[in-house]
Amino acid sequence: MDRLFNKVQFLKGVGPRRSNNLGRLGAETIFDLFWNVPRAYFNRDNCKKIAELQIGENASIRGLVKGTRLSRSRNGMHIFKVVLEDSSGIISAVWFNQPFLSGIIKTGQELFLSGRLRDSYRIAELNVSEYEIIENEDQNAEIVPVYALSEGLSQKFMRAVMLQVIQDYLPYYPEILAKNIREEYGLCDIAFAFSNIHFPEGGEAYLKARKRLALEELLLFQISLRNEEKLAGDYVIHRVKSDLLKDLQNMLPFELTDAQRRVLQEIYRDMEAPYNMNRLLQGDVGSGKTVVAAMAMARAVASGFQAGIMAPTEILAEQHYLAMQSLFSGSGVVIARLTGGTPAAERRMITQALARGEIDLIVGTHALIQDELLFKDLGLVVIDEQHRFGVKQRALLAAKGKAPDVLVMTATPIPRTLALTVYGELEISVIDELPPGRKMVKTRFTRPSAKNKLYSFMRRELEKGSQVYVVCPLVEESEKQDLQAAVSLYEELKSGIFPGFVVGLLHGRMKSKDKEILMKEFKEGRIQLLVSTTVIEVGMDVPNASVMIIEHADRFGLSQLHQLRGRVGRGTRQSYCIMVAEPKTEEALKRLKAMENSNDGFELAQMDLLIRGPGDFWGVKQHGLKELKVANLAKDQKLIELSRELAKKLNTQDMEFCELYIEKKFKKTEDIAPN
Repeated sequence: MDRLFNKVQFLKGVGPRRSNNLGRLGAETIFDLFWNVPRAYFNRDNCKKIAELQIGENASIRGLVKGTRLSRSRNGMHIFKVVLEDSSGIISAVWFNQPFLSGIIKTGQELFLSGRLRDSYRIAELNVSEYEIIENEDQNAEIVPVYALSEGLSQKFMRAVMLQVIQDYLPYYPEILAKNIREEYGLCDIAFAFSNIHFPEGGEAYLKARKRLALEELLLFQISLRNEEKLAGDYVIHRVKSDLLKDLQNMLPFELTDAQRRVLQEIYRDMEAPYNMNRLLQGDVGSGKTVVAAMAMARAVASGFQAGIMAPTEILAEQHYLAMQSLFSGSGVVIARLTGGTPAAERRMITQALARGEIDLIVGTHALIQDELLFKDLGLVVIDEQHRFGVKQRALLAAKGKAPDVLVMTATPIPRTLALTVYGELEISVIDELPPGRKMVKTRFTRPSAKNKLYSFMRRELEKGSQVYVVCPLVEESEKQDLQAAVSLYEELKSGIFPGFVVGLLHGRMKSKDKEILMKEFKEGRIQLLVSTTVIEVGMDVPNASVMIIEHADRFGLSQLHQLRGRVGRGTRQSYCIMVAEPKTEEALKRLKAMENSNDGFELAQMDLLIRGPGDFWGVKQHGLKELKVANLAKDQKLIELSRELAKKLNTQDMEFCELYIEKKFKKTEDIAPN
């Protein structure tokens, strides 16, 4: 098995230079090459004649290059065209923004092309998605793999290397699934899988190979996650010793929804059981997760334990602190807040009081996981917007107690398939019901050219007494410019467009105290229009705010747009979300139209996962997800379920194989880091 981790440099025909080129593709060892699966395939026996092509269809053709031309459009886009001829006719094929192709594709070459035929100004053109220059190799193969390439590599070279790897090294690749398990679930063996993912014998063989390899990496991912999430130590059992829980429920100014009651029963059952609770609480924006978390923490405190809730931003921590103070008012529960902005003297007092057990409930940010912070008897850990924290950060907070129960929450609706994969052993509770009386937020997409009309609408709403958010994007790559744009927009709205209203500016670089003051003024209605970066994506709860304007909305993913929309629609007023954008891609336009057509966060999350993939879905680098080469988290739902089941069945010998694979295949990334 050690041979699998030989360097690719020593393969025949590779050498140091090509080894570096393969390294750019992530292929440093033989093992890496096995998992460097083709990105597409050409079916040479399935090519159409040019004369048979229909507008709108995806098809593959084969022909001779009769001429080439590189030009630029009015907006500066490079357009490369070739005229291709076969025995039935001639067609123009086009590539966008790939000017380097003019040095690769030449008149007289024979090409395979795949793409969609479109009508361009009444002229049929093939928009090319895949191409290959036909050479004198593999002419007898029906299905030919197409690999991702880097500089200095060709398809001919990649196929030759992979053929050598399959022939010489496949016998050394271990089989981790026993024959009886493969037969039970209709799975091919690993040798058949790798052979037919790289060089399929046919369509059916490819599908069998793909199923096995997709399951293989999902299974390895499940095992790696289980190993990281494993909690050592004992467990706590929460036995209520006071009337706090009953009193808190009686003091609530509203009735809990059926969904909240159901979820609370699931949480209470775990808290009373002789094992660690490890539960994920999902709920769409405005569904009432905070109240559920408060009731769970009340149960912990009523049982004689301390509770802590950790949020990813100071703004969200502040909102939780204010919410807890309101909910526990008059109960005698001692609540403290600890963030990066807490003064040193106050921090020392809180740290000492927490260690003595004088604080029942603490709300904070990453400050809660600092070494000097100790609890006397921590019984419950609540982690909000949990996808913004890494495994190690969650474990550090859980380690503050002997073996506290853990409840992680997210307002980002997560498709069940992704939740099962990312969270491994966590049980899942879903609040799938909004509080009664909530009105649907009316959502519209408009272009910057309609700004005057938009400002008139905002003025009318402000005159009615509503409050308005205007959100500007803020991304790491252009943070300085984005912040300048937000400040400029603030000045423009404050002085030139809405001089009769109080306009505020909120962004992540402000001091904690300044943020706190500004948020309080907005919540109390003293600020009517708030210009903000996406720091308000979660945490702001202002029932009187009924208009959300999202600038450059095409730069956000669907889930983030939905989160921003969730800042309005929390009161009795009819609320609106206006997305201002000039989308430059079909994908961006799809996202905006989807927002117009749906208020269902789970439906939008599934679409976002399909459009952008799991890594970008989070907006952060999630451990392992971007390394998946075969599995598709949006489509392989049954395989995800099966991988969880099989992860429990592997024996000790299998696990020894898996540990090495996990180390090599899922090259460990550190914790998730917020944008």
